[in-house]
Amino acid sequence: MNRHVNAIAGRLSLRPPQRQSLEILDRITEVIPPRKVADAVAALEAIKAEFPTVTDFERDFPSLCFALATGVGKTRLMGAFITYLHLAHGINNFFVLAPNLTIYNKLIADFTPNTPKYVFKGIAEFSVETPEVITGDNYESRGALLNELLRCKINIFNISKINSEVRGGKSPRIKRLSEYIGESYFDYLAGLPDLVLLMDESHRYRASAGVRAINELKPVLGLELTATPFVETSRGAVPFKNVILDYPLGRAMADGFVKEPAVVTRKDFNPAGMSIEEIERLKLEDGVRLHEGVKVELETYARQTGNAIVKPFVLVIARDTTHAGQLMQFIQSDRFFGGRYAHKVIQVDSSKTGAEEDEMIERLLKVEHTEEPTEIVIHVNMLKEGWDVTNLYTIVPLRAANARTLIEQSIGRGLRLPYGKRTGVISVDRLNIVAHDKFQEIVEEANRPNSTIRLQQVIIAPEQFQQKTATVVSQSRLAAKLGFQPEQMTASTSVASGGEAPAFATPEEQKVARITYEVIRRLENQPGKLPSVTYLQNPEVRETVLREVAAQYRPQQLEMEGVSKPDLAAVVAKTTELVVQQTIDIPRILVVPKGEVRSGFKPFTLDLSKINYQAPSEELWVQHLRTNHLEIIGLGHGGIEESRLEDYIVGGLIDFDDIAYDDHADLLYDLAGQMTSHLLGYLSSDDARRVLRFHQREIARFVHAQMQAHYWEEAVDYEVVVSKGFTELKTSAFTASATEPPLDFRTSPTDKSNMAKYLFSGFQKCLYPVQKFQSDSERKMSVILERESLKWFKPAKGQFQIFYKRGADHAEYQPDFVAEAADTIYMLEPKAANQMTDEEVLAKRDAAVKWCRHASGHAGTYGGKPWKYLLIPHDAIAENMTLTGLERQFVTR
Repeated sequence: MNRHVNAIAGRLSLRPPQRQSLEILDRITEVIPPRKVADAVAALEAIKAEFPTVTDFERDFPSLCFALATGVGKTRLMGAFITYLHLAHGINNFFVLAPNLTIYNKLIADFTPNTPKYVFKGIAEFSVETPEVITGDNYESRGALLNELLRCKINIFNISKINSEVRGGKSPRIKRLSEYIGESYFDYLAGLPDLVLLMDESHRYRASAGVRAINELKPVLGLELTATPFVETSRGAVPFKNVILDYPLGRAMADGFVKEPAVVTRKDFNPAGMSIEEIERLKLEDGVRLHEGVKVELETYARQTGNAIVKPFVLVIARDTTHAGQLMQFIQSDRFFGGRYAHKVIQVDSSKTGAEEDEMIERLLKVEHTEEPTEIVIHVNMLKEGWDVTNLYTIVPLRAANARTLIEQSIGRGLRLPYGKRTGVISVDRLNIVAHDKFQEIVEEANRPNSTIRLQQVIIAPEQFQQKTATVVSQSRLAAKLGFQPEQMTASTSVASGGEAPAFATPEEQKVARITYEVIRRLENQPGKLPSVTYLQNPEVRETVLREVAAQYRPQQLEMEGVSKPDLAAVVAKTTELVVQQTIDIPRILVVPKGEVRSGFKPFTLDLSKINYQAPSEELWVQHLRTNHLEIIGLGHGGIEESRLEDYIVGGLIDFDDIAYDDHADLLYDLAGQMTSHLLGYLSSDDARRVLRFHQREIARFVHAQMQAHYWEEAVDYEVVVSKGFTELKTSAFTASATEPPLDFRTSPTDKSNMAKYLFSGFQKCLYPVQKFQSDSERKMSVILERESLKWFKPAKGQFQIFYKRGADHAEYQPDFVAEAADTIYMLEPKAANQMTDEEVLAKRDAAVKWCRHASGHAGTYGGKPWKYLLIPHDAIAENMTLTGLERQFVTR
């Protein structure tokens, strides 16, 4: 493997299909070195011998297609291709073709440094000497400098302009004489010895006159990228003959690189007797109702995880411009939710010209921005390739079409994930297609045996739409008393109130209090000076805080009548007292090795009893490659032909972060040998090779999972480091009803099976005004803690840095309750009685007990309270129980 492949894949964080594409390019350059080819036929035969899916270059020069599903990252792959060819083969000249103005402008932005999606971010060589970007708009003026530029040059051109000029009988401008360089720019490029042609969305212009003109450039290599490797003709779809890698949408969904599409309908929906207009109105209204719920879920997730808030939008697909205009008028009228979306909708089609078109395009390009008001986009077949948004979550198709067309044309623009990966939260990872009248037809189409995708089904009862939700932000009572406000307030944000009045009456006092709190927060990182918040009551510590506050405080406009300077000492004293009262000491504990750490995997025998892969037939292989069936796409066609069968497994295993080839080579080949011996026990050598190519990633994951049980780690010694004596209470966020008030925690709701939807309040000792419970047992625990503890709370994600082993990963453990009593701090975990011996529950318990042991050790250094961990079965929790009684039965040491 070329060393550049590993380096580029790491620096650009390439996904597996992108990395596989780069590995293929690396092999291509070995088979046919990138230089002017005199004999394209011989080059084709050399490629076919190793990549049998390529039957024709379809050009006069070597040209190969990488078919990657929408949302996987074709532009980043282009950047990886250019980086590799420049670093590994010294190629300096690239010609990038775009199919339309939208993609042309997007490519220019993505290849321009200091832009959000810059494709070379992380490539050190290009940060020192940035590639020169030459466009279809500036190539003439830059021509005089071309020969002086020795560095990498990327030409970006729009094929549409060339097509129009060729069809009109005129020679493209690129072929006309340039006074700057003494020849046409086309001839200049054609004369270069190292020009590589990259074609973005190549299916859009593959057979056009413009591409035939561009083909005269005779580049050393052509690289095509598309999600649809076929050309639509009157006779149907004609597949490309030069596809060297095919990674379709179904595979991208299975691997979690895009959203999961779902078709949505109403419960018991029956269109009989309804007019087309009535059905459209219902779909529009339900789409927006669904959108409002998604908007809240996205904000809640962002606040819970500390990510940026994503503003979703609805895409409405109209039949034609007239229909789009009618929809626009309806949505802007009072008949559609009282006109609330009148200024939140745009119409995107060819009916707009001049200033209206400019405004339309500007709003469309900013639809991802949270400050841009657009939440509904109506379009008529204009939003195709190149419009890369990550915040499309609801699609309402109103165009008459068959199920397959609806699926293919609807989902393409909405598959990209806002955070770049699946989150595990259904509402954040799902794309909704509202198709009441086409629901069954779409489901049947998606369930066809040769369908490349599988759709989820979402059936919503009408009463669910009536339950308007909001994101409820629950700050600690301390934050509320000090006058803090949550960041990024939106129309969907509600701040929980526990009836807390601000602790300070005047703006100047509030300002001093906030400065005081920031000074105290900085002291978190000095556990030697401040091992506990109780030390804030120490006169010396309080004097130190006061001096720092006085140095930072700048009074504003004290000369105004009625404004007096606050008593700094009094405000600091009151603030520190509040912090002591409204905080439980949660230290930040790190366990770090002293000296060298050694780790590895012990030899073992694989359990292969369930491995019974069968090799696909050659006939089935060919058929599926032409029709894009999901089953065959996983075949290593386009992968490197390994000399040893074991190399397929080893090559898959070394992609895991916890496996270093140099340290584990013997074990890896031993395990790979066990697997290949098993396969050869019932398959021929050729069939075993094809199984390993087909299932390489799955087999590697299978072996890696078994390796985890045989992992070992040893260090000379470990030491516990306390980096913070206490930590700030993190803000919580919940999705809850926007109209119903929180319930009283003392009363059990009638629907206990759906506890997670309720918000509870009425607490006196809880450090937050509202809480959510996952079960009625948790609610009962809060009743006990209100009576028995001094203060308690349910920690937000990230409050504790406790991690436990879950397979190959280290997951974060978030305990259910923390409570401080007179002489103990408790970490409490109510759990269903039938889960008490669950492997993951026990792993969490062990990690938490170890943390409590270290926290108690730290508390012992200053006379603080010890920590104890209680794992409690749900059926042992009753309101008459006491903390000491629970401790006697369930404490884990």
